[in-house]
Amino acid sequence: MLALFIPLGVLILSGLVVLSAVGTHFFYLQLIWVALGTGLVVLFLYVDWRAVFASRWITWGIYGLALALLLFVYLAGPVIRNTRSWIVLGPFSFQPVELMKVALIFLYAHYFSRRHLSIARWQNILASFVLFVIPAAIAVRLPDLGSAVIFFSIWFGFLLLSGLPLRRVLVTLLVFALAGGLIWTYVLKDYHRARIVGFLYPQANTLGINYSSTQAKIAIGSAGFFGKGYGQGTQAQLGFLSEPTEDFIFAALIEEWGILGGLIVLVAFCMLIYQILKIGALADENFEKFICLGVAMMFGVQFLLNAGSTTAILPVVGVTFPFVSYGGSSMIADFFLVAIVNSIRKRS
Repeated sequence: MLALFIPLGVLILSGLVVLSAVGTHFFYLQLIWVALGTGLVVLFLYVDWRAVFASRWITWGIYGLALALLLFVYLAGPVIRNTRSWIVLGPFSFQPVELMKVALIFLYAHYFSRRHLSIARWQNILASFVLFVIPAAIAVRLPDLGSAVIFFSIWFGFLLLSGLPLRRVLVTLLVFALAGGLIWTYVLKDYHRARIVGFLYPQANTLGINYSSTQAKIAIGSAGFFGKGYGQGTQAQLGFLSEPTEDFIFAALIEEWGILGGLIVLVAFCMLIYQILKIGALADENFEKFICLGVAMMFGVQFLLNAGSTTAILPVVGVTFPFVSYGGSSMIADFFLVAIVNSIRKRS
């Protein structure tokens, strides 16, 4: 149990330290989400989650609910920071994309645990493709390209891990490559295209589309090995760094705690992923194995997108760092998945 929760605690503590330096308001709210998430972990130690989530019909129901909520925010959700991603209930807000990530992991765990021996059939590949492409299409229109990429990664990761033959993998990738032109023209919005072009030409328009990534690079480049110290990060403290509590919290962390602090967080995250994969390898049932694999994939892709955006290795797509970035929806969803993984560990 400690092997799973020690790296998790390091990640949460790192995020709380950065949030307390940037703004105490975010710090206290994050404490609430962490407390609620911890409650979920304790709950699933004593409640058998399989009685509910092992049912395909309940899993399909959660998927349908998440899809309906996504469609609702697209049609009638309030515009917050240029996107329609939130359902607002008084002082609280909720992102349906986080529920969809959880729903896809459970739905694909059911789907592939029963079909992994026949997954090479094109009808099985296409059926699984439809399950992700519908919410992904809605997410792109919100616009939330980062969540759409995560939906795709969950689907494609399950395909690879279910033993899909290499020839089928290459054909699938070729189809997506050929569809790239259509996606660029008809799916991506001008905002998305501008970010991709800005990624390819990072020295251009540093006060426009490349402003956030430029400030993140300045924050990281000026940190040194030990950083500038608690509350001393100029880019984050003076407001130059965009979203220092969410999308660019990794840059804010490195600016104040240096390369050393960044390496500690990186090692802790890798340890967390390793423990989740280890629990999956020791699980008794294929369904539980696929859940652990799906959770590890989702966390890993989110980290790569967040850190890649921060360091300008990837285009900025607006994805949080699991357990480090501020956010109630993402924190509760991530804690729920860890609670399920820990329950699998206990019962294996």
